[in-house]
Amino acid sequence: MSGYRIAVFASGTGSNFQALAEAAAEGRLGGATVDLLVCDKPAAPVVGRAERLGIPTHLFVPKQYGSREEYEAEIVAKLEELEIDLVVLAGYMRLLTSVIVDKYAGRLINIHPSLLPAFPGTNAIGQALDYGVKLSGVTVHFVDGGMDTGPIIAQRAIEVAEHETEESFAQAVHAVEQELYPQVVALFAQGRVKLEGRKVTLLKG
Repeated sequence: MSGYRIAVFASGTGSNFQALAEAAAEGRLGGATVDLLVCDKPAAPVVGRAERLGIPTHLFVPKQYGSREEYEAEIVAKLEELEIDLVVLAGYMRLLTSVIVDKYAGRLINIHPSLLPAFPGTNAIGQALDYGVKLSGVTVHFVDGGMDTGPIIAQRAIEVAEHETEESFAQAVHAVEQELYPQVVALFAQGRVKLEGRKVTLLKG
């Protein structure tokens, strides 16, 4: 198989999945194509998005397996079958084990709705607003098996307006996510992301 192929893991509505798929269709992913959706919730809205876009899916129900490693081994087999170059987490609500993390080290990324290392984990937007920060934002990072602890690839800051609500700030964050994530994936497809230890260098095109 030719080209640069990505698989997107998602559990929910799939707005970032949609943004990536649209960017690929419009030639904004550096030549990359979205070749698979992996989803742990077969009834999630993202599955309908994939079907409408004609993108193949790998769906599974975790409780039907004996362990996380068991269903992840099945996922890895599918990724290898499709010769996936980059695994992109986009609202995938499960921690990954070494089965996937080790196999795709340096080729496994996630997007998080805060300026890491601030506010890792769930409800990052709510955490940031509760803390009273004046700036938050979005981080794209490598996945290393910890909770949002991998090396940082790209970040974009967003000012927190006076009287900001969690809902209004979430809208601002999602808009930035849908712009930044395709840009970062395009850099991978163009071979412009260099990782040394925890330092990530984005090479000029």
